[in-house]
Amino acid sequence: MKKKLVVLTGAGISAESGIKTFRDADGLWEGHDVMEVASPEGWHRNKTLVLDFYNQRRRQLHEVQPNNGHKVLAELEKDFDVHIITQNVDNLHEQAGSSKVLHLHGELLKVRSTKNESYVLDWAGDLNLGDVDDKGNQLRPHIVWFGEMVPALEEAVFITEQADYVAVIGTSLQVYPAASLMHYAKPEVPVFYIDPRPASINNLQNPLEIIAKNATEGVPLLREKLYLFLDK
Repeated sequence: MKKKLVVLTGAGISAESGIKTFRDADGLWEGHDVMEVASPEGWHRNKTLVLDFYNQRRRQLHEVQPNNGHKVLAELEKDFDVHIITQNVDNLHEQAGSSKVLHLHGELLKVRSTKNESYVLDWAGDLNLGDVDDKGNQLRPHIVWFGEMVPALEEAVFITEQADYVAVIGTSLQVYPAASLMHYAKPEVPVFYIDPRPASINNLQNPLEIIAKNATEGVPLLREKLYLFLDK
């Protein structure tokens, strides 16, 4: 039976493919205050602004490609049972070939009903006012905004509890509850943290190895270290 590798990924791995992150620019995301475009309050204030913002993000996603970090994680499925839990709303892990991807914060290429959270559609193009569900309710981006519950969190915790190895890639560990997930791994499970500017990790009982590289350089190093475990 393959060992289970649980990989927690953040904005850093997507940034290397050209997707901008809001935390790099004083809380502004493509020139917008994040609360204007990523909160229920922002949505109620100005639906047109929010829809336009995510339409631009969706168009941008169609122009970028998975990077070597994404690709090596997909290749690791040959020898490990790889589960990716991502804070990212893009589909670059899936494009690279990863088969088990859980999106904590929703997905850019999906939309949902404003009245029925379980009414979710695949959506590759623009979403506009007047695009509605089967009962006439406006559709909205299938994104978990600030202040909203994280429906996938319980599943993410369960997956992490089963891990034989945990890798944390490209995250500042500032966004909760995602930042707390590694603490659910069993105490003996090795944790690898890949980030060019690694944050401090407090109260972690696990063996921790920091790889102070970006994802495209760090994930191949992770692969080497994991294969050493298999050789023992």
